[in-house]
Amino acid sequence: MRHGFSSPLLVIALLVATPGTGAAQTSAIPRMPDGRPNLQGIWQVLNTAAWDIQDHSARLGVPAGQGVVEGNDIPYQRWALERKQANFAGRTTADPETRGLLPGVPRIMYMPFPFQVFQTPTHVAMTFEYAQGVRIVYTNGTPHPRGPIEWWLGDSRGRWDGDTLVIDVVHFTDQTWLDRAGNFHSEALHLVERYAMTGPDHIDYEVTVEDPQVFTRAWKMRMLLYRRKEPNVRLLDYSPGHLMEEEQADRERRTPK
Repeated sequence: MRHGFSSPLLVIALLVATPGTGAAQTSAIPRMPDGRPNLQGIWQVLNTAAWDIQDHSARLGVPAGQGVVEGNDIPYQRWALERKQANFAGRTTADPETRGLLPGVPRIMYMPFPFQVFQTPTHVAMTFEYAQGVRIVYTNGTPHPRGPIEWWLGDSRGRWDGDTLVIDVVHFTDQTWLDRAGNFHSEALHLVERYAMTGPDHIDYEVTVEDPQVFTRAWKMRMLLYRRKEPNVRLLDYSPGHLMEEEQADRERRTPK
């Protein structure tokens, strides 16, 4: 006589039918008092988009990675593709991020550093470990200020589409890149971000990129944001500009005179 379950399918069926177990228990989305999804917490990507948003092989100091661009194609205008290639050739010094500058949006969302989200009925705030960046997203229905304005992180205005936070971002400087591989934009950049919780610990992040001065059409990137769950997790200090100054001062102290 055989004891126990006679089929793995029966085990699966029992797990699905048992209340309080399996995916039914873990997939519940936390909510704010007003019923909106609660995005608060510390989040971080687990990809290599900060180095290259497209598929890429490993290079010295750069891990191989699968791209986050829909279709793996960025629709550059011809002149812009030539500039992107030149940017790539000089990336070790030409990338504005290597000079300690803010990486801009959307790049700051997928830098390999955590960021924290705070949420109220009228605002969503994002604070970043990298360069102590801060984004304020107004969800109170106010419009973008009139331009032209050039801000490193743009101006963000949000609204809720069901359970998805949709953020419209404009008013950029052209002094940031999309990654270390030289992908770039102009001050005409326009982003539409979508943040959709797929469970308590994951956000499906999608961003539509539009820049008629650089690209022939709009295109998208998509990736997951993961909740950091260590008991003592917090944002620490990473200020690249200050670190570069300290390294320069240290080199000068060690240089024989």
